[in-house]
Amino acid sequence: MIPISDDDSDRTLTPFINYLLIAANIAVFVLLQGMGASDRFTYAFSTVPKEIVTGKDIVTPPRTVQDPVSGRSFEQPGLQHTPVSVYLTLLVSMFMHGGIAHIAGNMLYLWIFGDNLENALGRLRYVTFYLVCGVLASLAHVFTTVATHGNTLAPSLGASGAISGVLGGYILLFPGRRVRMLMGRSTIEMPAWVSIGMWFLFQLVAGMGLLGGGSQAGGVAYAAHVGGFIAGLILVKVFAAGRTSR
Repeated sequence: MIPISDDDSDRTLTPFINYLLIAANIAVFVLLQGMGASDRFTYAFSTVPKEIVTGKDIVTPPRTVQDPVSGRSFEQPGLQHTPVSVYLTLLVSMFMHGGIAHIAGNMLYLWIFGDNLENALGRLRYVTFYLVCGVLASLAHVFTTVATHGNTLAPSLGASGAISGVLGGYILLFPGRRVRMLMGRSTIEMPAWVSIGMWFLFQLVAGMGLLGGGSQAGGVAYAAHVGGFIAGLILVKVFAAGRTSR
């Protein structure tokens, strides 16, 4: 199921911040990551758990790995030098993506659900909420990877953690809001608590299945999704305090 729209008929604020966040993600992917082709930038500014835990920049040589499905071997780039504090990768990496499908899916969710949350929180609170949730999501991935003895040198990137925070805030503020979902060739409307709830349940089940071998599989950092969602649930009422627009 893929969300394609929601009810924003009561929105009174033009969501300029949401538009800027989407534009920033696209700009980083196109201009700095070269549509995903720039390994130097990507492997320099992705979040690496061991770097965050130790506070030290790590550079590794490229290595040859084998695809477990196809059996084909390919060269995987090594970690590159990070010219700024490694802790800044917690922010930079949330505007980076691994491919066109990755960024397209993330921006779809942000486009549909972010505007309502910006309307409810206000522009400054919304962008702060988004960034805080993104950082907390990355930290959740880092510490889960360390705790489960996963690969602490595997880089992670993407807006998924921050957007998970948006979904957590959305389901708490707008549980009954109607969301139109694409199912095969037809569409169906359902309340947000069902559509987002099913998404979170999948992230939770998938993440729990990885507890014995790290928090990332197939390039998906499930711990970041779960951590971001929980952060959004906890923080959205704090950020919404004093706001009358819903």
